[in-house]
Amino acid sequence: MREENREVAAFYARGLEQDRLSAGQGALELLRTQQLLERHLPAAPAVLADVGGGPGRYALWLAGRGYRVHLVDPVPLHVEQARAASQSSSTAVLASAQVGDARELPLSDASMDAVLLLGPLYHLCERAERLEALAEARRVCRPGGVIVAAGISRFASTLDGLRGDYLEDPVFAAIAAGDRQNGQHRNPTGNPAYFTTAYFPRPEELAMECAAAGLQSTATLAVEGIGWLLPDIDARLGQERRRAALLDAVAALEAEPALLGVSAHLLVIARRP
Repeated sequence: MREENREVAAFYARGLEQDRLSAGQGALELLRTQQLLERHLPAAPAVLADVGGGPGRYALWLAGRGYRVHLVDPVPLHVEQARAASQSSSTAVLASAQVGDARELPLSDASMDAVLLLGPLYHLCERAERLEALAEARRVCRPGGVIVAAGISRFASTLDGLRGDYLEDPVFAAIAAGDRQNGQHRNPTGNPAYFTTAYFPRPEELAMECAAAGLQSTATLAVEGIGWLLPDIDARLGQERRRAALLDAVAALEAEPALLGVSAHLLVIARRP
């Protein structure tokens, strides 16, 4: 295994992903991603592949809404967690959950109505690898089906460093500077708060790479927008009127090209021709 792959595997083996979307900016990411999936996925009971689906937060939510969901993830711990959650639920039951690589999916040709790539592109640091994953999504998706792929903004580390005071650490400041220069995020410290080996694209790159893989991209959308930089996200989400105001404002600006890079996460919505 390549050194960078070992680093990524060790990062996720910590088990941090299971609760990452439960509070703060993670909770905003979850709600906004759910909103965008509701808008762009085919209606249930469509068959979906959640590639890089982690512990199954989105897969289980979609299964509970009537979708037939096949989860694939490279981290054995995540697959175990997703299976356990599925087995303990009477309403959110996965069609399958298995260990696998986004570049070589254990799924049949044209077997899915939609494919989610809500994480794999983060850690495929070479363009050729990302195109492999997108081509695999194209292969397993039926003609006319939807592919939803996520990326982390080129500027996320700088903005997160400002929000969380990480930029006061010269090591993190150097990491963020490297990210701005070429998108290649490297963390020499072992501190999980500084993430792990990844690639952070410019907003326009996601659609360009989808096109290079033979997909037709229809939109590139901000997930959290500027909202993830607010210091009181939990308080806002906990009050109905403030929650609505936050989500409405983010949605109103989600496709504004001048602001896309401010969002921590971006989604490209594409179709297989």
